[in-house]
Amino acid sequence: MLTDYHVHLRPDEDDATPERFFTAANAERYREAAGERGIEELGVAEHIHRFTQALDVWTHPWYRHWARDDVDAYCEFVREETDLRLGIEADFIPGREDRLANLLDGRPWDYVVGSLHFLRDEAVDLHAYPDWSEWDIWRSQDPEKVWARYFETLGEAARSGLFDILAHPDLVKVWGDSVPRPDGDLRRFYERAMDGIAESGVAIEVSTAGLRKPVAEIYPAAGFLELCLEAGNPVALSSDAHEPGQLGHEYERAVEWLDGLGVRELAVFEGRGRRMEPIG
Repeated sequence: MLTDYHVHLRPDEDDATPERFFTAANAERYREAAGERGIEELGVAEHIHRFTQALDVWTHPWYRHWARDDVDAYCEFVREETDLRLGIEADFIPGREDRLANLLDGRPWDYVVGSLHFLRDEAVDLHAYPDWSEWDIWRSQDPEKVWARYFETLGEAARSGLFDILAHPDLVKVWGDSVPRPDGDLRRFYERAMDGIAESGVAIEVSTAGLRKPVAEIYPAAGFLELCLEAGNPVALSSDAHEPGQLGHEYERAVEWLDGLGVRELAVFEGRGRRMEPIG
């Protein structure tokens, strides 16, 4: 079996409204692409910052800019008009765990994808967006400090118990050599996250999205994934597609890579329950 759970039905554009992209016809475009690529388990996980209810969690300008949709209308659409698994991609914001739990509780998720895009108010992945340069963590930060804080916070995210899957878990590398990067063995940073990851048992997303980014690498790096596998954490495979053509991007390469690391099963989710299935 192959999965793709980290999928968005619309691109990151201001005019990407629900009326245009939350339609049965658009969902069918993704389902057809999944069938062509041999992906049996397909789920959607829209960004939490797209929903007005997210402003009860955080009021960062990034959230205020995007928060327009209703999360319950999204859930109803996916459940009643598609056969997709229902997920959400939720940012981990330290100190706001209870607020996020309130948003998540009582809604019919199959899984919750946990992301770490922000460290305090600054983002690790807005470097190429001039309009958001005020919030770019790479303007002046020491990469040693950024990487250390990133992985410490990732461990907190895992330990929170809010998430079923940790998305693109070394996103901090996204810009490759276009921003400063720490020297030497990066395991010294990965290890900062491992207590929380090991305790939680959370699934680790192997994402081919990094192959489309400046870093041109799968998330996470082999050294990080090896630590997670040694701790007993399962793998969830995704592409972080924002259009049907990105679905299952470079999966042949990812499956071969996982096989070389001894990964033979993938995590499959339903109703926030997890089971393991052999990789197809």
